[in-house]
Amino acid sequence: MATVIVGGALANKPLNGGEAWVRLTWALGLRRLGHEVCLVEQIAPEHCVDDRGTYVDFASSINRAYFERVTGEFGLKGSACLVCGDGSETAGLPYPELLDRAANADVLVNISGHITSEEILRPPRTRVYVDLDPGFTQFWHTTETPGFSLAGHDHYVTVAANIGTDGCPIPTSGIPWHPVAPPVLLDEWPQPPTPTLADRFTTIATWRSPYGPLEYEGRTYGLKHHEFRRFLDLPHQVAAQFELALDINRADSADLAALRDNGWRVVDPREAVPDPASFRRFVRESAAEFSVAQGIYVETNSGWFSDRTACYLASGRPALVQDTGLGRSYPLGEGLLAFSDLDGAARGVGLIVADYEEHCRAARALAERHLDSDLVLGRLLDELGISG
Repeated sequence: MATVIVGGALANKPLNGGEAWVRLTWALGLRRLGHEVCLVEQIAPEHCVDDRGTYVDFASSINRAYFERVTGEFGLKGSACLVCGDGSETAGLPYPELLDRAANADVLVNISGHITSEEILRPPRTRVYVDLDPGFTQFWHTTETPGFSLAGHDHYVTVAANIGTDGCPIPTSGIPWHPVAPPVLLDEWPQPPTPTLADRFTTIATWRSPYGPLEYEGRTYGLKHHEFRRFLDLPHQVAAQFELALDINRADSADLAALRDNGWRVVDPREAVPDPASFRRFVRESAAEFSVAQGIYVETNSGWFSDRTACYLASGRPALVQDTGLGRSYPLGEGLLAFSDLDGAARGVGLIVADYEEHCRAARALAERHLDSDLVLGRLLDELGISG
């Protein structure tokens, strides 16, 4: 079996249970396949804060505490390292031991290119870049955006299945992007009892992307808040409840008021889903998911698929999501439904509520067939010729 380093942001995104699940799933999923796994993260000293957002030293930061708590809860205490700055301070493994592991690693799985330290990035024999922000990643690379680089990797994979195919205008720049479904740990997401209320649709989201709109060859591609505004009236169109665990800035108070005025219930994700356990509970206590996507994912017909939606489906919770070209790779209509406009969204809500138990069954079945981490990660490693 292979020795694998998984690099990704956990402490850099404290109190974000959904982001934690993404990194954990790759690390734990590869470990389930029998590989020796080490989870590694870098953090800059200036990004260390306390629970009020005040800058503090690394040792007393919420970032370090969150990393240690989450990795400890999932059995990664002796196989994880949070590197502060140049490595003079770490949480988990000492820096010299981490460098020894990197020197002997067969594979580096670099989620969103998080690992940039040459001491960690270069030694593994095979380096895999995992793209979670399709469109942004490829456009930045093509335009040689300062501060962004895909260099130093041997393989490139993406959660957008249509990149490089007809009908998807995202440039590849000659890079063969391997599609990968967002893996989910099925045993961590057992299907709970069917809720008595079949009409409570939820999701977890950030209102405004930190990246800003993207322009390429005279076209501007939109973001998630642009798409959400198109569906503000949905609660008035159907007999259902809609709840958002939404990270939204005070500067967007007009949008927040519009959501609430149109019948959306909005809760603070830092209180509702701050860690993996609460995120899982929020999903499992929902009846179904309703979510839009980043405009760039939709407008490019990218085939992007959400790791969050994977968790809903694994929990036997149907998902009604904005169409990004998903139908090329996943069966739509039962358990997973896609919409393109307000009428389609309203129709999808009605279909799920009318035959709820069947959609729940189909959701779990879809996750078992297409998203099971054993299948997804095993197939990917085989495809890349690094099964160990």
